[in-house]
Amino acid sequence: MATYKGINGTSVVNYAGDLPNVLNGQVWYDSTNADFKYQYPNLTTAGAWSTGGSLNTARDSLAGAGTQTAALAFGGSQPPPNTALTEKYNGTSWTEVNDLNTARAYITGSGTQTSAIAAGGSSPGTGYETKTESYNGTNWTEVADLNTGRYNTGGAAGTDNTAALVFGGYIPGNETVNTELWNGSSWTEVANLNTERGYNAGAGIQTSALSIGGDAPGNTAIVESWNGSAWTEVGDLNTARASAFGFGTQTSALAAGGNNPPARTVITEEWNGTSWSETTDMSTARGFGGSAGTTSAGLAIGGSAPAASAATEEWLGAGQPIGAWSTGANTNTAASANRGAGTQGTQTAALATGGSTGGAPGVFANVEDYNGTSWTEIADLNVAKQLAISIGTNTATLVAAGNNGSALATTESWNGSAWTEVADLNGAKSTGTGTGGATAGLAVGGTPTPTNANCEIWNGSSWTEVGNLNSGRYGLSSAGTSTDGLVFAGSPEPAGVALTEKWNGSAWTEVGDLNTARMQPGGAGTSSSEALAFGGLTGSSYLNATEQYNGTNWTELNNLNTARFAVGAAGSTTAGLAYAGSIPGGNTQATEEWSSSSNVVKTISTS
Repeated sequence: MATYKGINGTSVVNYAGDLPNVLNGQVWYDSTNADFKYQYPNLTTAGAWSTGGSLNTARDSLAGAGTQTAALAFGGSQPPPNTALTEKYNGTSWTEVNDLNTARAYITGSGTQTSAIAAGGSSPGTGYETKTESYNGTNWTEVADLNTGRYNTGGAAGTDNTAALVFGGYIPGNETVNTELWNGSSWTEVANLNTERGYNAGAGIQTSALSIGGDAPGNTAIVESWNGSAWTEVGDLNTARASAFGFGTQTSALAAGGNNPPARTVITEEWNGTSWSETTDMSTARGFGGSAGTTSAGLAIGGSAPAASAATEEWLGAGQPIGAWSTGANTNTAASANRGAGTQGTQTAALATGGSTGGAPGVFANVEDYNGTSWTEIADLNVAKQLAISIGTNTATLVAAGNNGSALATTESWNGSAWTEVADLNGAKSTGTGTGGATAGLAVGGTPTPTNANCEIWNGSSWTEVGNLNSGRYGLSSAGTSTDGLVFAGSPEPAGVALTEKWNGSAWTEVGDLNTARMQPGGAGTSSSEALAFGGLTGSSYLNATEQYNGTNWTELNNLNTARFAVGAAGSTTAGLAYAGSIPGGNTQATEEWSSSSNVVKTISTS
C-alpha cells in the first residue's frame, strides 16, 4: 500500500463499512472493503442572485466599491441631474453618508467602503471630467486629476485609495485605449488597451485586472487582461455587451447584465481565468450600475432597467450545499390553516396542533406528534382552533391566538402529557406567527386588522406588548427565538409580500426581501441569521418554492414536492419539516423532510 503524506503517522479509525455519524472531512479505514474513505458535502455547480436592500435614491451611471457586506455607492444620474450622493451598505440596508465634492455621472471607482477612489465622469457643463476624489471612510477629498478627462469609463480596479487603475472610456471624439495608474498621490499613463472602448466593466486590482466588453463602437465581447505592465487579449464573453456589472479578480470574475441592444440583458457569465461560461441570470435586466465584491459574494447596485433603479442584487457564488425535500409519513388528518405557525420542534420530534379540515367538522382540537417516522394522535387542545401560533418543542409547546369563528386571545401550554390554559394575549389575533418557546416566546402580527403590526412577548407566565413590526400583516411566517427572530412574507397584498424583518429583542429592522412574495408559507430556523421559507400562496397560485436566508439575503433552493400554503413547519435550515396544508381542491396529509447536507463518501485511491 502506498504511503501518503497527509495520513502517514496519523491515527485513522478502523470500521467495518462506512463510519456512522461521520463528520465532513473525516478519514477512516473501511476494514470490510480494505479502503480508506472520506466524506464531503455535495455542492452546487452554479451561483444565484437574490434581492438585497434598495438604495435610498434610484440612479444609474454610478460607481461602486467594497464587498457584499460592506459596500460603497457614489455619484450617478437620478436623472436628469447628476448627483454627488454616497451611500454605504452593511449587507442589509443602505445609509447615506457624506457626498462627493462634485456631482457627476458615468463615474468610475474602486477600493473599499472605507478607502475608495472616484475618478472621471461627467459633471454639469463638463463632458469629460478629470477630477479625482479620495474617500477615507468619512469624507471625500479632491486629489490629483487624471491626465486624460473621460466619462463612461466603467473599467476600474484597485485595492484602496492609494492604488487604482482606470482604463478605457470616452474622450473628445471617440472611445479611448488610455490606461492610468494611481499611486496615492498622482496618476501615470501606462500601457494602452489593445482595443479602444467605453462602457467597459472592470475587475481585479491595479496589478492584475480585467477589462470586460464595452462599446468599441458597437457592443464588443473582447476581454483583456492586465499583468501590471501590459494588456493581453484573452477569452471573449459569450455575449457582447456594454455597461455590464463586473466584479471579482483577474482569474475569477463575473460579468452580469449590461446593454445588449435593443435592450438591457440579464445574462451573467463567470470567468475561470481561461474562459467564460454562462451561469444563473440576474433577476432584472439592467446595466449602467455600480459593482462590488467577488465571484463568491458580489453586488450589482442600481443602474437602469431602463429607468433609473434603486435595486440591489446580491450574487452568491458556487459551492453552496444542495438541499432537497424527501417524503415523510402522512399526518393522520388532512388539515390546513397553519398547523404549527412558528417553529415547533425538530425534524424528528414535532407537533401539529389544531387546524381546519376545510369542511365538516371544520375547526378541530386534534394534536399529532411526529417521531421522524410516523404521526401519533395525542391529547387534544382545550379549545379547537385554526390559524393559531404554535412555538416550542414537542414536549414544551405554547399555542396562542387563532380562530374558531372569531379571533382568539387564548393561550395553552403543553408539558409533554397535558394541555393547560394559561394567561391570554392582550389582544385577540389569528393568522399571526411566533418565535421562541414555551417559556420565552413572541407572538407577531395577524388579524383582526389586515395591517396589524402588534407584537407581544411571553415570559413564561404573562404576555407584554413590545415593539411593533415596521409593516403590519397577517399570514406571515417566522424563525428564531424571542430575542433573535425573523419574520417574512404575509399579506394584505393579494399576491402576498416579500418583506422580511429581523427582531433583536427590542426592535424590528427591515432586511433583504424574499425572492418570491407569498402569504402563509412554512418557516423553519433557529435564529435571525438562518431561516427556511417554503410553500405559500401568491394570488391564486400555490407555491412549492423554497428559499434559504443566510443572515443577508435569500437564495432559491430546490422546491417542495407538493405545492401548498397554510403549511405546518418545524426544524432548521439543515433539517426542516413541512406537513399538511392546503392544496388545490382541498387539504393534504403529506409530510416532507428537508436536508441540506447531501454528503458524498469517496474512496481514497491507493493505486
